[in-house]
Amino acid sequence: MEMTVKLQAFEGPLDLLLHLLEKNKVSIYDIPIVEITNQYMEYIAEMQRQDLNVMSEFLVMAATLIDIKSRMLLPAPEKEEEEAEDPRAELVRQLLEYKMYKCMASELKDRQIDAERVLFKEPTIPPEVLEYEEPVNLSELVSDMTLAKLNRIFRNIMKKQADKIDPIRSKFGKIEKEEISLEEKMAYLEAYCQVHSHFSFRSLLEAQMGKMEVIVTFLAVLELMKTGKIYIAQEKTFDDIDIRSKIVA
Repeated sequence: MEMTVKLQAFEGPLDLLLHLLEKNKVSIYDIPIVEITNQYMEYIAEMQRQDLNVMSEFLVMAATLIDIKSRMLLPAPEKEEEEAEDPRAELVRQLLEYKMYKCMASELKDRQIDAERVLFKEPTIPPEVLEYEEPVNLSELVSDMTLAKLNRIFRNIMKKQADKIDPIRSKFGKIEKEEISLEEKMAYLEAYCQVHSHFSFRSLLEAQMGKMEVIVTFLAVLELMKTGKIYIAQEKTFDDIDIRSKIVA
């Protein structure tokens, strides 16, 4: 009579190894490789009728376990400069990494199950309820109010407003940009030169309204000098500059 053995479904060879370690209650850092290999091979023998593609993964792990087992059974060299690496080290690393991802997958699955129990419903509050405002009894609200209390409240409010004002920045003036175009100032000077063939540079600047306009006027004079429409003369250092126009009216 043939004996039927029902096996637990394992997701891969590492999953089977973790199952054997937990079943035997042994530390993942100190694997009894001989015992675990023997048990692993017994499971492989019961999986002969499974898919060959899946079986190949388990057989590769079986070969790895046998290789580790044979290396551990071989006598170690008597003299070694450095301590030999444990043949189980790489397997331990793979098992720890697999166990970490397995725990993460289990946690994500639990969160997914919890999320499936969360339902969302759009609010369906009637418009008349949303528009409702609780009536205010003004007589009751100001029943114990006096002029002294109103004055105290007013002073407290004004004090809070005054505390918000920066004592330094509040004294700063307002900076305004003067919109003065160099092209417009040059056109103005050309028209001025048609009427005045000879004029003082100082008097020209003194007629301007602000610092920015003085700067733009000076730039306009330089531009007209470069184009040859005016020329300047100065007899002595620090004397006033005479501007003569070459523009014919």
